[in-house]
Amino acid sequence: MNRIVTIIGLSFAIFFLVGLATTLTRSMMIGFFDVLPVYILMGIAIIMMIYEAFFDKK
Repeated sequence: MNRIVTIIGLSFAIFFLVGLATTLTRSMMIGFFDVLPVYILMGIAIIMMIYEAFFDKK
C-alpha cells in the first residue's frame, strides 16, 4: 500500500513539473535555449524525487 501511494504521489508531482516546463515553450517569444535551464532543473528535481522515494532507505 505504501509503495502504491508513493507511485501515485510521484506521478502527480512529475506531471505537474513536466506540464509547468512545457507551458513555457508554448510562447512565441521564448525559445528553446531560454527554457533549457528549466528542463535541466526539472530533470534533476524528478531524479531526486525518485531516488529519495525508492532508493534512499536508511
